[in-house]
Amino acid sequence: MGYNAPVMIYFDKVSKLYRDGTPALEDITLSISPKEFVSVVGHSGAGKTTLLKMLLAQEQPSAGSVFFESVDVHSLPKSSLHHYRRKIGMIFQDYRLIPNKTAFENIAFAMEAAGRPDDEIASDVPYILDLVGLGGKSHHFPHQLSGGEQQRVAIGRAIINQPDVIVADEPTGNLDPVNTFEIIEILKKINELGTTVLITTHNKGVVDAMGRRVITMENGRIARDDAQGHYIL
Repeated sequence: MGYNAPVMIYFDKVSKLYRDGTPALEDITLSISPKEFVSVVGHSGAGKTTLLKMLLAQEQPSAGSVFFESVDVHSLPKSSLHHYRRKIGMIFQDYRLIPNKTAFENIAFAMEAAGRPDDEIASDVPYILDLVGLGGKSHHFPHQLSGGEQQRVAIGRAIINQPDVIVADEPTGNLDPVNTFEIIEILKKINELGTTVLITTHNKGVVDAMGRRVITMENGRIARDDAQGHYIL
């Protein structure tokens, strides 16, 4: 990343101490530009999930600041947080779908929550289902879908409101290698369409196949930051 590249996300000397004094993050300075695809890797407890929680303003830093498009996210009033978080689409390891709603309805629900009109929902949801490779399964409930298909629905739900950033916390953690590869291909496609993607992963194969920027965390610190990295631990 060139020195003059625009910055979308900026961690400025961020530290997070647990109540017992154990550091979860130590002096993290990190910038991510628009349209980057960044993998954050590290062993369990390295600080990856805490990093994401800082970005989502789910946890407060003990020191330092987190900026999103030049706004200090931890200075936002609670009333503004929901609006801010709509700029970020979240994907989780365990999918978090609503079990009594179909694939179509799970994605539509995210649009309804954002106050989008019915005609937009009717046109946008089928497009997104096609984008994630589930055009023929819009009326299937989560229990009728494989793990990989459920994660595709979750990705569809995350991108339906056109967020600036997709944040994926171990998105392939519960998937076999074939589904893992397919999910990563979808995330790459979303990135190519202009959305910034930030993922945490334990999966060496995913990171090595990507050939994109890799941030390696150890004990709450950034140990490496490689523009075209591999999984090195």
